[in-house]
Amino acid sequence: MPDIGIKELAQQLGISTASVSRALNKPERVSSAMRERVRQAAKEYGYRTNMIGSSLRTSRTKNIMAIIPDLSDTFNSGVISSMEATAAEAGYSVLFGDSQGLRERELRYGDLVQQKQADGVIFFGPKPPFDEHILTSENRSMPPMVNSCEVTDPKGFMVRGNPVPYVTVDNTRAADELVSHLIENGHKKIAVITGGKNTPSACQRLDGYRNAHNRARLAISEQHIFEGDYTIDSGEALTEKILKLEDRPTAIFCMSDESALGSMHTLHKHQLKIPDDIALAGFDDIRFANYVTPALTTVSQPVFDIGRICTEMLIAQIEGRPIENNQIILPHKLILRESTNRVL
Repeated sequence: MPDIGIKELAQQLGISTASVSRALNKPERVSSAMRERVRQAAKEYGYRTNMIGSSLRTSRTKNIMAIIPDLSDTFNSGVISSMEATAAEAGYSVLFGDSQGLRERELRYGDLVQQKQADGVIFFGPKPPFDEHILTSENRSMPPMVNSCEVTDPKGFMVRGNPVPYVTVDNTRAADELVSHLIENGHKKIAVITGGKNTPSACQRLDGYRNAHNRARLAISEQHIFEGDYTIDSGEALTEKILKLEDRPTAIFCMSDESALGSMHTLHKHQLKIPDDIALAGFDDIRFANYVTPALTTVSQPVFDIGRICTEMLIAQIEGRPIENNQIILPHKLILRESTNRVL
């Protein structure tokens, strides 16, 4: 059967075109059964939304932009998958921009939003992807925005006196809990491989590292703090430096699981047993964390919920619906596995 329009689709289902439109464009206003029925029928009969006509009627593109520092990162890929699924259910598409943490790339993707190629933006950096004069000018309209993961202030990034909605976890508390676990296992010399001095989540996790030491009245050696960038390569290279220290730590806390996998590779290369010779912990609970040897102790972030809630918050703004809570801190969970289980 050739592609059909919304009227023909409604006739096939025996319902009104208004009901079909709501199910496709405002799925939150219909039952899950109706939403699924319409979705399946649209797929079966080859229905395609007339995006040009829809855009002319609503001044919306039904596109949203997501600017992410590294699309290949395993943690980010989980968030991306959730965002795409959530957007598709609401009748939107997601345009992804890989910024590699470069401000000029963020601004370039932000320009696409300003040019009305997307209805709003989710950004995974500490600052909206727009020049300062755009952020401060009362003569320029601002698109709907949501900040994810890299949140600098509990009040949110302020644009013209209004906080940008955000979704994150309590990085400081999570890191504190993880490092406290290492301390409770008898470790007094704990190295840390960070995620970069200008990355909000890394700064917050470093605060947690320091808080755990201070509460246990343990001195912190600045020689045990190594600036990484959340990647496998940095974990691998910096662990080589850690192993050359005269006062070698008995545990390593990596601020991402990818860094921890790189660290684990170096430790195995030097024939060190984990955790007997040195304990190792990560952060994120990516899907590989439970399948390496030994399985990795880490902090689990609710990846699916981060992507889903960010997307739902942005679409609510685009469609003019109120957001009950625009500052969301999701729960984390400490996952204890074999890489830290030795009590000294």
